[in-house]
Amino acid sequence: QALLEESGGGLVQAGGSLRLSCTGSLHTSQRTFSSYSMGWFRQAPGKERELVASISWNGRETYYPESMKGRFTISKDNAEEKLYLQMDILKPEDTAVYYCAAKKATLVVTTTNFDYWGQGTQVTVSS
Repeated sequence: QALLEESGGGLVQAGGSLRLSCTGSLHTSQRTFSSYSMGWFRQAPGKERELVASISWNGRETYYPESMKGRFTISKDNAEEKLYLQMDILKPEDTAVYYCAAKKATLVVTTTNFDYWGQGTQVTVSS
């Protein structure tokens, strides 16, 4: 059974920064944390869940949708078994619940097709 848990969310003023973390109990008889591609998603009230960034299993390849480029940075520390999302120059429209997700894959994933999801952490950006 996989378990993902996000942390680091909170209230921040516009222009500020936050760093989200995600830890995962992704160990099975065949896989460990390092063998999963992962991603960050967000969902604002009344809107669909959208991809913020994704990363390959070894952290060497990343993907950002065009609308997310420039202010978000995803990283993966396989030794520490953690996924991070650095968010800078935050805007009120970044307010959402942010989720981490994992997929049994090695390549970076650019869709919402992930296998495991966390419960989310709330990020609120005040103007």
